[in-house]
Amino acid sequence: MTAWPIHARFDGPIVMIGYGSIGRGTLPLILRHIDGDRSRITVIDPDDSHRQMVEAEGANFIKAAVLEDSYLELLRPLLTAGPGRAFMVNLSVDVSSVAMMELCKDVNALYIDTVAEPWLGFYTDTSKSVSQRSNYALRERVLDLRRRRPGGPTAVNCCGANPGMVSWFVKRALLNLAGDLGIDAGTPASREDWAALMQRVGVKGIHIAERDTQRARTPKPRNVFVNTWSVEGFVSEGLQPAELGWGTHEKALPPEGRTHEGGCGAAIYLLRPGAGTRVRSWTPTAQAQHGFLVTHNESISIADYFTVREGDKAVYRPTCHYAYHPCDDAVLSLHEMAGSQWQRQDSWVILDEHDIVDGIDELGVLLYGHGKNAYWYGSQLSIEETREIAPHQNATGLQVTSAVLAGMIWALENPERGIVEADETDFERCLEVQLPYLGPVVGVYTDWTPLAHRDAGLFPDELDAQDPWQFTNVIVR
Repeated sequence: MTAWPIHARFDGPIVMIGYGSIGRGTLPLILRHIDGDRSRITVIDPDDSHRQMVEAEGANFIKAAVLEDSYLELLRPLLTAGPGRAFMVNLSVDVSSVAMMELCKDVNALYIDTVAEPWLGFYTDTSKSVSQRSNYALRERVLDLRRRRPGGPTAVNCCGANPGMVSWFVKRALLNLAGDLGIDAGTPASREDWAALMQRVGVKGIHIAERDTQRARTPKPRNVFVNTWSVEGFVSEGLQPAELGWGTHEKALPPEGRTHEGGCGAAIYLLRPGAGTRVRSWTPTAQAQHGFLVTHNESISIADYFTVREGDKAVYRPTCHYAYHPCDDAVLSLHEMAGSQWQRQDSWVILDEHDIVDGIDELGVLLYGHGKNAYWYGSQLSIEETREIAPHQNATGLQVTSAVLAGMIWALENPERGIVEADETDFERCLEVQLPYLGPVVGVYTDWTPLAHRDAGLFPDELDAQDPWQFTNVIVR
């Protein structure tokens, strides 16, 4: 595109927390699509190695860490430096999303983040049970805040690529699938409408199925964790328990599966880390693949959103989980880290647009178990196209940053919606903003199931041949 549209005007302060790979990619999109006074933008990060990029755009940079015992003194003056309502863009790690949302409620500021993040130390706190340090628990904290303080300024929680964009893909894919099956979808408007439609279409479950084929120019060094996005974020979630939304079609918990006490009841967890748990899945380019069942908020929120209830009983719910095959260097990094009993390497590298020679990030949703077997819908964004349309990021990053932009635009257009998850935003409007940054967005049917090529009989395999889409067939033992 030669002329990028201005989607909104915002005259209040914008406070961005975190200027890692996602922050560096998000700021140019904000400047491109939201008209306003650049001198009222402030970026906060404890690492100032990229501050010149911020200041070159006429924005302000503060070298500081946002900490539990001092964040109010740092952030409140920035958020109340009127005139106008402020907007906090939280792209950090180890900064509590609940604390930031509560502060924004106190000062009447808008808010967005990409993950329900805790304060530093949460993921490795051995005084907490496995359930208590799960994404399920983190999401319940957000929902508890919404119950305690309903309404007020819009705060969009978990609005990156996934969680975030994939929730919009699920709705688009569901409508496509209904049409292809000859089912009149109508115009679902409420959560109940969408859940009833998914039940009617016959979807048993959803994989957030991703394959990152971006390839570095140089081989991965030993004792260095290499990834295409935040290493800190990936390691943190990889060492949380594997979690998944638990569908009503499932016959039995896996041996390591456990349920949570309290909360929405839409998910289970396994007594093993997500980075050490693989699942069978499918994407158009890779075809059949083994992905990591890394915990993500969308695995729980999507399953919860599409639950059909009769009174207190869930009569329909799809299974939902991440099935992630990161770039090859990240797979090697995980393997190396696992060999050291999950101790992270001494150093790490995030591959930027200059480090990558080629490849795509193929990120979508695989709706399975219905009358057409399985349907993948998603983005096939390449590094080559990313370089052409957006600065300072790779294909993985652009899928995240463009979703942050879309969530911001929606919040500006709907400023009094209180705390919302990406599942509850207008998926059509958000995709309208985001699609120019996603490369080819395609829908592909496949006859693949988790039972494919497993009948050779070389080794005993406990299979449920009657229902290919049971989780017992999906997990790699």
